Amino acid sequence: MTTTDGTHPRHRLDDLLQNPVRFSVVAALDHAGTLGFREVRDAVEVTDSALSKQVSALEAAGYVSVAKGFVGKTPRTSLTLTRAGRAAWRAHLAALREIAGPPDADR
Repeated sequence: MTTTDGTHPRHRLDDLLQNPVRFSVVAALDHAGTLGFREVRDAVEVTDSALSKQVSALEAAGYVSVAKGFVGKTPRTSLTLTRAGRAAWRAHLAALREIAGPPDADR
């Protein structure tokens, strides 16, 4: 499948979002807006260190905002999808949908 400009939609996939953990983190944040670190960790079923590494990559790209604070004396980290992250997510999903294409009538 090629687009009207002659390029395959896979060229529009975001390399950063090809990683399953980062993909899952951004999907969760797209649905929820802001989530706590623990909520994301539990939702995507990874360890703290694995999530921290992937969140750092998303933050460096400007896709996720990380805020640290306290609830009482307990430290809390919250993650929010940025405007740039949401745009990248939407473009990535659009490319995936284009690759998958409409269902074939022949199937």
